[in-house]
Amino acid sequence: MKQFFSVADVVDLSEIVDEALRLKQAPFAYEQLGKRKTLGLVFLNPSLRTRLSTQKAAMQLGMDVMVMNMDKDGWALETRDGVAMDGATVEHIREAAAVMGQYCDVLGIRSFPKLIDRDADYSEDLFRKFSSYCGVPVISLESATRHPLQSFADLITIHEHWRKPSIPKVVLAWAPHVKALPQAVPNSFSEWMCRAQAAGMVDFTIAHPEGYALSEVFTQGAAVVNSLDEALIGADFVYVKNWSSYDDYGQILPVREQWMLDNRKLAITNNAKVMHCLPVRRDLELASEVLDGPQSLVIPEAGNRVWAAQAVLKRMLGEN
Repeated sequence: MKQFFSVADVVDLSEIVDEALRLKQAPFAYEQLGKRKTLGLVFLNPSLRTRLSTQKAAMQLGMDVMVMNMDKDGWALETRDGVAMDGATVEHIREAAAVMGQYCDVLGIRSFPKLIDRDADYSEDLFRKFSSYCGVPVISLESATRHPLQSFADLITIHEHWRKPSIPKVVLAWAPHVKALPQAVPNSFSEWMCRAQAAGMVDFTIAHPEGYALSEVFTQGAAVVNSLDEALIGADFVYVKNWSSYDDYGQILPVREQWMLDNRKLAITNNAKVMHCLPVRRDLELASEVLDGPQSLVIPEAGNRVWAAQAVLKRMLGEN
């Protein structure tokens, strides 16, 4: 595996899920694989779960880990070519990425969108150039459009907690928020669930208010409805997440209906398990009674971030 930017980088979806769960049972089975190898984690934005889980995964494979907070500790990066750097930028991504590749065997990078220019955000210019210039395998720790390690962990969690012969109904449910959030997590979750649906692993529905449709690039094959109650009927897993508008890019559009998942709405489901990528704003995105209730999987889901990262790193180390 040369890169991990999306589900398209995974050939065998069911097998890599099983591989992650095998690693969960034997975390140190491959601790010699990463011996004398270095993982570099480059953050341009805050992180809790992604940072800690990926570090832990790397250490369990025997790797050394270096963390760089580029937004605080690094030079301001220039990503454009053919420009005189006579402004605020100090170092070009060509040199910065190439130097990091000299120091590390695998690199991870995290950068959020600005939510101003959709074309610029969705071009993934920073990630494409970083991968091109560093010369080593690259893992997305979240980009403007996707969060593949989160989505991989989500699929692991669904597979782990579904022990019936039938196919579970999985619902991605939009939730309210006080600020504009990116589409990266719902894009990525949709993309992974659509791939899982094609493999006969899930039945996938997206529920959002009018005006909050995701790009069709990520939702091919999903059922899409504009009623939360309609989507919740018969649901086995409900994935709660806010995102800003894609069509009215980065905007928060008015919503009259009640979209926060609480116990009353949860009763519509098939005793569904509830998921959220975290961090979550209690009693705004998701009711505390649900978060603290027996159907919440948010903590085990976060725990599975380790095994998602470890499975990806194992493949990168084993093939490179």
